[in-house]
Amino acid sequence: MAVIEQASTAVLGRIAVLYGGESAEREVSLKGGMAVLTALQAAGVDAHGLDLSSTWMAELETLQADRVFNVLHGAGGEDGTVQGALECLGLPYTGSGVLASALAMDKLRCKQLWQGIKLPTADFALLHKGSDWPALLADLGGEVMVKPASEGSSLGMAKASSAEELQAAWAAADAFDSVVIAERWLSGGEYTVAILNGRPLPVIKLETDRAFYDYEAKYLADDTRYLCPCGLSAEDEKAMQALALKAFASLDCQGWGRVDVMLTEAGEPRLLEVNTVPGMTDHSLVPMAAAAAGLSFTELLLEILHTTLGQAQENPVDKVHGELG
Repeated sequence: MAVIEQASTAVLGRIAVLYGGESAEREVSLKGGMAVLTALQAAGVDAHGLDLSSTWMAELETLQADRVFNVLHGAGGEDGTVQGALECLGLPYTGSGVLASALAMDKLRCKQLWQGIKLPTADFALLHKGSDWPALLADLGGEVMVKPASEGSSLGMAKASSAEELQAAWAAADAFDSVVIAERWLSGGEYTVAILNGRPLPVIKLETDRAFYDYEAKYLADDTRYLCPCGLSAEDEKAMQALALKAFASLDCQGWGRVDVMLTEAGEPRLLEVNTVPGMTDHSLVPMAAAAAGLSFTELLLEILHTTLGQAQENPVDKVHGELG
């Protein structure tokens, strides 16, 4: 590992790790950001943590960072806002650009885009105060998942199987975002595909005894099951990885991210969403997938950082692995 660290850190310069912020996902971002910062510093990277605040741009300029590792989640950090500011500062940063970040964060427009290019996603409807709740529920098969359009970590989500539950779920989601959608309920397995530097990592299947993979199942529960190998046939796993790559590319996402997929009762895949800044906590999925592919947490972080260099030559991490045999 020491050889890899020396080969990698020399070209990276000073790194600002952005985390925290003021979104509903602040606590998750703080935890993941500290994990990233600690691992980079232990690897010899000149990394400095920066909790997003009203003065973050001035602090960033004072720090004189060469590039930014973005571990911000939700509004302000994952929706193109910070990305746009970093573009103005001329600083390279991890992850997707302004447009891709904004599209991925907005589930409504992302799903509309996928519909337009015929990528499979669950049927859905836009909810509002005057919605015909019984008719809408019937149109979506009698059971739905309600989601704020631009929120992450399953915040504000709820299952509904009656008109009364649907209206109540909309009201709860509306507290997180004024744009709320309802998706047809999917009863098949739930999977996630991490994307790293243009390649899909091993698929992970998620299982929980809760009604769905909610915030508690993601970050707090110890009984959530992460299956890798995921249980799909080799052919079906490759097909899901190929679909995830298409979904990722359709939004012009870059560097790294995660695509969530569910199966219908008949076993047909339906795209849920793209996460352009996935979690980096001890419960997070991209580090799990990277480990299954043979990458340590530090190696994962270094490869993500190297995507900011914009260099066509071989990644130094891969080169060192090759030299070591």
